[in-house]
Amino acid sequence: MSTSDDFPMPRRIVLLGSGELGKEVTIELKRLGCQVIAVDSYPDAPAMQLADDHRVIDMSDGPALRRLLEETKPDLVVPEVEAIATDELADFEAHSGARIVPNAFAVQATMDRQSIRALAASLEGVRTSKFRFASSLEEVREALEHTGLPAFIKPTMSSSGHGQSRIVSAQEAEAAWTCALEGARSDTGRVIVEEEVDFDSEITLLTIRSWDPESASVVTSFCAPIGHRQDNGDYVESWQPAKISPLALEAAQRMAKTVTDALAEKGAALALGLFGVEFFIKGEDVWFSELSPRPHDTGMTTMASQSQSEFELHARAILGLPVNPSLRTPGASAVVKSQERIAHPEYRGIAAALEVADGVRIFGKPVTRAGRRLGVVLATAATAEEARRRASNGASLVSVVESREVE
Repeated sequence: MSTSDDFPMPRRIVLLGSGELGKEVTIELKRLGCQVIAVDSYPDAPAMQLADDHRVIDMSDGPALRRLLEETKPDLVVPEVEAIATDELADFEAHSGARIVPNAFAVQATMDRQSIRALAASLEGVRTSKFRFASSLEEVREALEHTGLPAFIKPTMSSSGHGQSRIVSAQEAEAAWTCALEGARSDTGRVIVEEEVDFDSEITLLTIRSWDPESASVVTSFCAPIGHRQDNGDYVESWQPAKISPLALEAAQRMAKTVTDALAEKGAALALGLFGVEFFIKGEDVWFSELSPRPHDTGMTTMASQSQSEFELHARAILGLPVNPSLRTPGASAVVKSQERIAHPEYRGIAAALEVADGVRIFGKPVTRAGRRLGVVLATAATAEEARRRASNGASLVSVVESREVE
C-alpha cells in the first residue's frame, strides 16, 4: 500500500508494557524504521533493552501516564498489558491526533473480562459459556446457581492464570472468592463466575485487521489455529496447526470477525492490528472464551511456523502495511520457567536444546521468581505432534541458575 495522505506512516511509538511480547514487537517495529519508547513499571524490562528510549512509571496512574504521553508526543500508542489507565488513553486519542492500538474503546473493553464478555454475549452468532459477575461472596453463590458446578471463579482483571480457581462444590466458593480478589492485577472488587465447558481442546485464533489498498478498507485475515496447554491457567506449550474440524474453524473465524468488527465499530479508529481470540472446541461446537487486542503468548510458536510471526503481523498491520499470515510449516513452542527466585539469572543447556529443537528465545527478564516464564524453545517438524515433542525436549534441557559473575 502507499502510505499516502490517507494513511501516513507512523514513526514514533510508545509501547505500554515491555515484557517478552513487547520485546518482539519492538524488534519488528524497529526493523520497519520506527522509533520505540518502551514503558513498564520496572527497570530493565525486556523491551527496554532494545528500544530507542524507555520510561519507568505506574501505567495505571492516570496523571503519570498523561504526562508521559504529552512529553513523548507519539504517533501510535501500543498497549501490551491490561493494567493501564485506559480513561487517559481515550482522552488522549480524542484530543491529540495520536492513534491508540487498536483503538481506545477496544483497549478499555478488553482490559477486564467483564466488558469483553458482556460485549461478546450481546452479539448475534457469538456463543459464550454461562457466566455472571459478582461483587460479593453472596453474589458468587447466587451466580453458581446460574452456571452450575463445576465452575471457574476468576478476577475480572488478571493474566497468566493468577487468581483463578476451579470449584466443584459450593463450600469452595469463599476460598475461590478470596483467591480471585488477591490475584487480581487491579482492584476491581468484582469477579467472573463461569460455567465449566466440556471441551475437547482450546485454541487461539490470531485474527488480523489490516489495511487493503485496493479496496481502501480494512480486511480481516486469520492465522492457522493454535492449540495450547495450560498449567493453572498459564500457558506452557503451544502448537500450530491445531486439529479442529473445518466447520469448527469456520465458526471460530466468523465469531472472531464479529467481535473484532464490533470493537472497531464502537471505537474512534480503524482498529488495525492483531487480536488473540481464544475458543473452546468440542467437535463442531465452538464457544468464544477471551480476546486480547495484541499478540498472544500462545502465538510465540509463529516465530517458527509462519513466514511472518504474530509480532511482525501486528507491527505491519498497525503501520498500515501488507500482511501474510500463511503457515510455513507445523511448529510448536515450549516454555522455560524458573523454579525459584533468582536475582541474577544465568542460562544453562542452550546448546543442548538447540541440538533437538530449532530455536531458543531468552526473554531477558532481570529477576526471576518461581514459575515465571523466562524463555521459549521453538521447533518445527512434518507434524505438529512431532514439533511439540521436539520443543518440549528442548525446553527440558534449559535451566536457570544464579550467575557467578555478579558485579
